[in-house]
Amino acid sequence: MDLVTVGDLMVDVTVEASALRAGGDVHGTVRLRPGGSAVNAAVWAAASGATARLHGRIGDDLAGRLISEAIGQRGVEAVLAVDPGSVTGSMLVVQEGGERSMVADRGANARLSPADLPAQIEAEAVLVSGYVLLQEGSAAAGRAALDRARARYVAVDAASWPLVEGVGGERFLRLTEGANVLFANASEARALTGREGEDAADQLAQRYAVVCIKLGGEGAVLSWEGLLIRFGAEEIAEADPTGAGDAFDGAFLAALVSGAAPGDALRLACHAGARAAGSLELWPERESSR
Repeated sequence: MDLVTVGDLMVDVTVEASALRAGGDVHGTVRLRPGGSAVNAAVWAAASGATARLHGRIGDDLAGRLISEAIGQRGVEAVLAVDPGSVTGSMLVVQEGGERSMVADRGANARLSPADLPAQIEAEAVLVSGYVLLQEGSAAAGRAALDRARARYVAVDAASWPLVEGVGGERFLRLTEGANVLFANASEARALTGREGEDAADQLAQRYAVVCIKLGGEGAVLSWEGLLIRFGAEEIAEADPTGAGDAFDGAFLAALVSGAAPGDALRLACHAGARAAGSLELWPERESSR
């Protein structure tokens, strides 16, 4: 297997309306999409030509069955524990008048357990979502995934700056021991180091052989065994940035395991992130999938 991801599966529900009225009905747009950080990364890796497997937990419900089927249709092998005592995770995103609010229910994701994972996770690359590592209930599973990884690239995505800030930089380093690749956006890198961009990458490179700092509209910075590489962002009309960071992760690791040079992997990852941010969909168009 080229890439194995471990982490959250979510149903994303996006609501767009010009204005919401308490106690009243309004017309708007409602989109229902399968998602979750580990899912998105695996799907984008498969779309990039990699073989991909996903480990996670779903509820014994319609949402879980639909997500599982959708993942399989995108060429990703889904190895999922089914939790009869919980619901499949969900995310509500409400966009109103240019403002965006989000409500997350991790559901079965919060109960991911070491028993849900194989004794060894063998692949060219393993990616563990920070949502698993940094939240109570699933942290032991995240740690087990890193301990059991047998891969050239063992990666962690920092996932959320409030979670990173909550655990603190020193504990984050302990929780991610065994990883040699770190993905973080600008806010997560700042929470870890108190620094920005290349300075943050330099500091984090003392702990991880490969550090990717995702800078949104400014592109990304890569520290590869101490060598700094920067790539500028593509000019796009942003539609929805949700999942762009996951697309970056999946495309980057898929490129590396295919033998791409670090700079080329960074370029392909930035392109995938731009494609995701420029679309209302979390996953690439069908024509780009395996």
